[in-house]
Amino acid sequence: MNTFQNKFKNREISWLEFNQRVLQEADDSSVPLIERIRFLGIFSNNLDEFYKVRYATVKRVAVSIDSGKKIYKDRTAKELLNEISKNAIDLQYKSFKILDQIIKLLESENIHFLNEKKLKSYQVKYATEFFNEKISPSLGIIVLNKSKKIPKFKDNLSFLLIRMELEANFVKHAIIHIPKDLKRFVELPSNDSNRYVMMIDDLIRCHLKEIFKLFNPNEIQANMIKISRDAELDFDDDISKSYLDKISESVKERSSGDPVRFVYDSKITLDSLSFLTKKMKIDDDTDSMIPGGKYHNRRDYMSFPSLNKRNLLYKPIKPLNINGFDLRDSMFETISKKDFLLHAPFHKFLYVINFLLEASIDPKVKSIYITIYRLSKLSKVASALINAAKNGKKVIVQIELQARFDESANIKYAKEMQSQGIKLIFGSPQLKVHSKICLIERKEDKVLKKYGFISTGNFNESTAKVYTDMTLFTSNKEVLNEVKLVFNFFGANYKKFSFKKLIVSPINTEKNIKKLINNEIKNAKIGKPAWIKIKVNNITSYSMIKSLYNASREGVKIQMIIRGVCCLIPEKLNMSDNIEVISIVDKFLEHTRFFIFCNDKSNSVYISSADLMTRNLNNRVEVICPILDAEIKEEILDIFNIYWKDNVKSRFVNHSSMNKYKRNSRPNFRSQDEVYNYYLK
Repeated sequence: MNTFQNKFKNREISWLEFNQRVLQEADDSSVPLIERIRFLGIFSNNLDEFYKVRYATVKRVAVSIDSGKKIYKDRTAKELLNEISKNAIDLQYKSFKILDQIIKLLESENIHFLNEKKLKSYQVKYATEFFNEKISPSLGIIVLNKSKKIPKFKDNLSFLLIRMELEANFVKHAIIHIPKDLKRFVELPSNDSNRYVMMIDDLIRCHLKEIFKLFNPNEIQANMIKISRDAELDFDDDISKSYLDKISESVKERSSGDPVRFVYDSKITLDSLSFLTKKMKIDDDTDSMIPGGKYHNRRDYMSFPSLNKRNLLYKPIKPLNINGFDLRDSMFETISKKDFLLHAPFHKFLYVINFLLEASIDPKVKSIYITIYRLSKLSKVASALINAAKNGKKVIVQIELQARFDESANIKYAKEMQSQGIKLIFGSPQLKVHSKICLIERKEDKVLKKYGFISTGNFNESTAKVYTDMTLFTSNKEVLNEVKLVFNFFGANYKKFSFKKLIVSPINTEKNIKKLINNEIKNAKIGKPAWIKIKVNNITSYSMIKSLYNASREGVKIQMIIRGVCCLIPEKLNMSDNIEVISIVDKFLEHTRFFIFCNDKSNSVYISSADLMTRNLNNRVEVICPILDAEIKEEILDIFNIYWKDNVKSRFVNHSSMNKYKRNSRPNFRSQDEVYNYYLK
């Protein structure tokens, strides 16, 4: 189907094209081998989340609206589901071929995958002991029959469907659940220079007859299956329950939501497949049934062991100090003199941790306000906040309990913080808080002075090693007074709030960004320089895209770096001639969001927690912050231009040739390496 007949690219199809870019990294011979297999894991994990969220949303539409109604521009919901399934199956098939290639290349590096048929004699004893001690006690085994109701399979866990042929051609089925807490890969002993790795699935296959010895099967086989379920949270309206309790219960119920994807081993027998799908009430019309290989849950490849093979991994970078920002000095004194920009992972995330730690013990600090969206498992940010509360500081934390797939971790931290005297703000179920802000009030000369930081990403020391994000440290009174207003808004979002420096969703983001775009149009019309440079993760808002199309028609030059979903179609005659779009997928996940407007050569620069999506503009609390320091404005412009010159890891977006690399005759210029070099100077 030619999506270029319309003004917009379908969001779901664009997302699949983004995931193809991830798969390209797994297929790239210049990427170290173990990193390539981990990119396969990222690709698979992305696809899991896509089915649980986006596919599930389209399925809800398909089953609730007239099936003949074209509600996705030129498609019905069912037509879109079919197109998604076809594209996903094509990508899955390609990923299997890539995995086979990687496994052969790993063999040339003396790393071998062994299955249940290839164990060497001296490894059998170790495998049996490992199975008996680590695996067998944790297995969940359910024997099935025709009349017995099948239990609901939990979302995205690994299951083996067992088919036993008994006497008199009688067939019996069973299910083995592979526990999530078991590491998927087992390194086996070696008596030579090779390294041997085995999947837990195959270790189980080695012991099938032992597991089911009670049935004395003549033949036995195991085929892996996987279910993805609708991940939307549903809330009850019991006003006696706290918001924390409602989220907790809803997260528990998510694992048994409606199925949206059923992945099965393509070598499964037809009678076993039919038996299972009937038992599970899988609807072939709206549930995506995808034949796969022997192994599913390939997201586990993200944790493929390093095996001490440093030559097969990216060389780690050493995070840098921020120029002029000495961690040995008081951070409050340093920030009081000027603004500073932290650009992770090129700079040390330690600046964020130290800032909070210093605040937690500084007698002059009276209060700390912070938003939390995703924390690391062992969060130093949370520890610093708890320490501050113990030291008598007023600590107010807005923790987002609906941070998708991190709800359980946030609930755990919320309860711990609450028990330590930290005041929690939860907002409302209809308005997810996605802003990344922190405000500290410090008493200096009998006056409360404000310090803080505003970021494009989460305050998470784990992801800060692999996500690119920008964090502005500032003591600017006008900016921080408005940050305090945002916290007031959390508690009373029914009131009217006015912001002059910050751009805040859902209050004024769409209006203000369009105002900045219209200013460029005005300048273009009178012959002044007019251009826009945007770097975000996604753009799906048709309203915002129309404004950019209008600017393009009026002669405004627009360059956009969109990592993921892009519904805008660039370089189309009489619509988007002046818009260029690229995507960069590389060893670090591109997560920085910023906007640069020419503004008659004075350059208006903003960093943002928001993408250009309807949800970010209208249904979330987001903060877009102006950069007022001239040096930092120039730095962000330099960073954009470095990314734009990338001719190694950048791809053209929404061109007729999908995900074509932006290659040219110039020497290789890899933006993430060059950004690091920029900060080394």
